[in-house]
Amino acid sequence: MRALALTAALLALTGNVLAQGATAYPVRPVRVVVPFAPGGGSDIVSRLVAQRLTESLGQQFIVDNRPGASANIGHAIVAKAAPDGHSILLGSGNFVANPALVRNNPYDPVKDFAPITYAATSPNVLLVHSSLAPTTFKDFMTLVKANPRKFNYASSGLGTTSHLGAEFLKLEGGIDIVHVPYNGAGPAVLAIVGNQVPIAFVSLPPAHPHIKSRVLRALAITSPQRFSTLPDVPTIAESGFPGFDADTPQMFLVPAGTPKAIVSRLNSEIVRILDLPESRERLTVLGFEKVGSSPEETARRIQNDVAKWIKVCKLAGIKPE
Repeated sequence: MRALALTAALLALTGNVLAQGATAYPVRPVRVVVPFAPGGGSDIVSRLVAQRLTESLGQQFIVDNRPGASANIGHAIVAKAAPDGHSILLGSGNFVANPALVRNNPYDPVKDFAPITYAATSPNVLLVHSSLAPTTFKDFMTLVKANPRKFNYASSGLGTTSHLGAEFLKLEGGIDIVHVPYNGAGPAVLAIVGNQVPIAFVSLPPAHPHIKSRVLRALAITSPQRFSTLPDVPTIAESGFPGFDADTPQMFLVPAGTPKAIVSRLNSEIVRILDLPESRERLTVLGFEKVGSSPEETARRIQNDVAKWIKVCKLAGIKPE
């Protein structure tokens, strides 16, 4: 009986400590690791949310850009961090694609992380510099099909959904354009704006202002439906490739083992921030669609995306390196 009473007391004490920890959280500045260079879609979402979290939770939420190694530098930093909620990852396309692309990938997207929320998504967009002749997706496909390996295209980096989406289009459309990976969508957009490459396949947000100013020409997007601020830009799915879908996710995650109370608090705060009218408006203007899912829904999306990109890589003949 005494042993049972002692066990019950210990369990109660542990519960109280965890509850107090969640209430007190955060107790110091929180690092939000973005595994890409500044200016890309992940950077934009992380800064929008980090600023509001700083205001509501009373500690600095500091965006830490750690590009490189197909985003695995940033992934590894958070996977190895203490599971106390003070290191958060903004995971994007690489997070779910790297298991199919990186030999001996240094993390497991399901086992090594606890999802907070699938915050937002954005379509990838096929862009050409305004000096390039094609004005429609059909004209573009005709031009590049007639000139195999003559044209380079910029992507957000190896293993991003922009890279895999472009490679899948190459497979489906019988075209051969040469991949030039950058450390994020921001640098890739700057490269095509500067006409260093004539074509880019990147997430919409950093390209959006350049499309509006007509420096870049958007020929098609990868989402199932047209995007509200670009109603004249067709989807690839409606342009001869039914079912084509290669959006870029933006997910917040913490290391596995982070107390559920902290995950729950972060989820409720981030979803609340995303639901603010000014946040929703800013996300739409920048080229995002707000999601704001539960941790459980996010976990299911991660598992589905990992399986999808493994399948795409096999079909496209892309092998782990």
